[in-house]
Amino acid sequence: MRASDTGRDNGSRNRRIAGLGFGGVLLVALLSGCDVGAAFGGFGWPQGGITPQAERMYDLWIGSVIAALVVGIFVWGLIFWCVIRYRKRGEELPPQTRFNMPMEVLYTVTPVLVVCVLFYYTAIVQTDVDKISKDPDVVVEVVAFKWNWEFNYLAGPGEDAEVLASTVGSTEEIPLLVLPTGQKIRFEETSRDVIHSFWVPELLFKRDVLPGSARNVFEVTIDTEGRFVGRCAELCGTYHSMMNFELVAVDQARYQQFLAAKQAGQSTPQAMETIGFTGDDRFAITTEPFKTKRDANNFNGAQTDGEGR
Repeated sequence: MRASDTGRDNGSRNRRIAGLGFGGVLLVALLSGCDVGAAFGGFGWPQGGITPQAERMYDLWIGSVIAALVVGIFVWGLIFWCVIRYRKRGEELPPQTRFNMPMEVLYTVTPVLVVCVLFYYTAIVQTDVDKISKDPDVVVEVVAFKWNWEFNYLAGPGEDAEVLASTVGSTEEIPLLVLPTGQKIRFEETSRDVIHSFWVPELLFKRDVLPGSARNVFEVTIDTEGRFVGRCAELCGTYHSMMNFELVAVDQARYQQFLAAKQAGQSTPQAMETIGFTGDDRFAITTEPFKTKRDANNFNGAQTDGEGR
């Protein structure tokens, strides 16, 4: 091989390496200069979370997808480069290489590093999302039953805490869960019959509601006022798809007025009117009751409208 040919090969290789490096730098610059999740619809993850916990999980998802895409682009690039660079050019057998130690170390160490980094950030976010404070501002007991919800506002944590007020859903009325923004809210979940699942899509996660002595407990801080549909996300029987509720997030002052009205004996629609929701706004606006054939047989002999604690 002539020296000029060797020089051309080295120059071509250097240009390819420089091109890969420039592409990597450009990719990083583009990713750091825009909201990648918003540009690509969250890569399949729901957007519009209403809690800091939801935002952390969303950021973890976007970072994981970007890492996967970077690795994928790099691998796909190597595959196509090898296909083009080492395509068959004749009948002569090319030089055979038994191993390439730097390359083998690279493709062994790199996946381990990627997994370790993803595991680290997953553990950090999961620990933060599952964190339980010693003294939450609001405690709500979520009681699920076939096929509706009961929400008990408690004076403190624990199943033996005093019930300050309750809201129970019925066939004709979707239950409203009124909560304040900017405060630590603890949910304590239990079921009277089968496994249900408490899910508000804007919270970006759900928790199973288990029967018996098991109580799922978690906390969130809602930072956006609004009205959001809630659902049962666990197949629980005939009317599972109709087991909805509505989360109403208001400021702290209106929440205290709502709670005081409930403690004074007002119904949930009356308490909603007390804090400024009039007309149809006193009831659920994100979902509506379904016409069902609810009788003793469908409820396995249990009452149809729920019962107090």
